[in-house]
Amino acid sequence: LPKSLFCAHWHPAQHPWRFLRMAFYTIEKRLRKDGTPRYRCTVGIKEGGVYKYRENQTFARQALAKSWGAQRVAELETKGVPATDTTVTLSSLIERFMKHPDLKPHKTKKCQLQIIQGLEIGGLEISKIATNQYIELGRWLRAQGRSPKTVTNYYSNIATVLAAARPFFGIDVDDRPLRDAREYAKTKKISGSSNKRNRRPTREEILLLESELKRREGESLKKIPYYEIFRLSILSCMRIGEICRILKSDIDESQRSILVRDRKDAKKKQGNHMFVPLLGDAWNILESRPDSDDGRLFPYKSKTISAQFAIMCKKVGVTGLRYHDLRREGASRLFEMGFSVEDVAQVTGHKNLHTLWTVYREIYPQTLHDRFNELQNRKTQHD
Repeated sequence: LPKSLFCAHWHPAQHPWRFLRMAFYTIEKRLRKDGTPRYRCTVGIKEGGVYKYRENQTFARQALAKSWGAQRVAELETKGVPATDTTVTLSSLIERFMKHPDLKPHKTKKCQLQIIQGLEIGGLEISKIATNQYIELGRWLRAQGRSPKTVTNYYSNIATVLAAARPFFGIDVDDRPLRDAREYAKTKKISGSSNKRNRRPTREEILLLESELKRREGESLKKIPYYEIFRLSILSCMRIGEICRILKSDIDESQRSILVRDRKDAKKKQGNHMFVPLLGDAWNILESRPDSDDGRLFPYKSKTISAQFAIMCKKVGVTGLRYHDLRREGASRLFEMGFSVEDVAQVTGHKNLHTLWTVYREIYPQTLHDRFNELQNRKTQHD
């Protein structure tokens, strides 16, 4: 038998009757879509070939999975199986989750969990929720107009709540019905990943928007520099929220860079600061900005900027364009200039280069023709 199936803490001389209920762990290697490995460690106790207890966690490194598995096996052998609260409902567990000071779900997750609380499935005892009921939740969400990606998010949020049950509240929860439902929903296209967005504004659309942005500046009571913010969003690839947080003290003149605070990161919610180079006119825009009372260079609400942008797009007849698409526009321009994906990542802040390459790289065919002609002309002149 594999070495991982044996518990180093089991001693037959001390516990001869526990052989059939010995705790063990196994490790399964899985690959993500981008090819990076993940290691799923399952800790369990079987009796007569049937699981009496099981839990699992996934890790980025095999050594971490082994360490956690050995630790949990030792705890199960010394402390026994965690008590199971069979009366707790999904709704009440969600309530505990949202009130716990160390968990603090973000706004979208909290909203989705509150919706689940109000549904019939929320009032059911977790131990009695079957796979088909989780599947029906996904079907209901689709019937309400939710996209497959949104259904995936709902399932993911429930999984987060169930995973927190034992370590935070001492409640043992079997997540197999949810896992089985997620696999089925994915197969039947009830859930899924989001469609790749590739919208870039055309040159004509940019000219229309720039004209309207300049006009709107003159009407703004707060004198919001819409045009400058628009250009900076493209040139720097920064999110509008990041731009509205820039402080004068964040500028590094010697390096022509800026400290972007709390940059979005899936694994690190706060303190993810990074220096970003300000290329071309991006540096000139920030260098010329005056100070404000609170120290910010653009002391405005990001939601106000994006909302006004949507209004201006509608007014000039630009459809299907979101403010966040300007970030893709900026990244695509850098790719068109010949920058490598690693270089562009230094500007955009992407740690997943696969995402940057597949989602933020959208090169116009005409750009390739222009580059080809330029190279041909250089070759001709050299000859």
